[in-house]
Amino acid sequence: MSISKELNNGTLIFIGIGIYFLIMELLGLSHLFFLRMLNIVIVIYFLNKTIKSNYNEGKIDYLENLISGTLTALIGVILSVIGLLIYISIKGGDAYLGKLSQNFLFGGGAPTMNQYCIGLFFEGIASSIIITFTLMQYWKDRPIKHF
Repeated sequence: MSISKELNNGTLIFIGIGIYFLIMELLGLSHLFFLRMLNIVIVIYFLNKTIKSNYNEGKIDYLENLISGTLTALIGVILSVIGLLIYISIKGGDAYLGKLSQNFLFGGGAPTMNQYCIGLFFEGIASSIIITFTLMQYWKDRPIKHF
């Protein structure tokens, strides 16, 4: 298992999600919940890239690929949450967060920046694990060949 592959794809998840959300913010579409959910496509793409790369290298062990995919996702989630925390701080902290969280995770409450980021961290980890397991089911019975 090459850590550089997981680090590379995890970093690309972070960059992809960051660019996606910045574009949505610039276009004034960040309030649309369903568009926020499309970031899952970025996560799926780079997790699949990690697992596919392992298969191309002849690494077909289920557990090894599961750990590789999970590590990729974990790196992406951690970097994304840190990036979001920095972005919220730059944009005005809790005042900006009040605007940001109106239509999202914490509908009835007023979370602090830390609460918001911790909530997104756990949501990101849970969804990444689900995506990794789903991709593993897709790849587990694939014949070994170069794709």
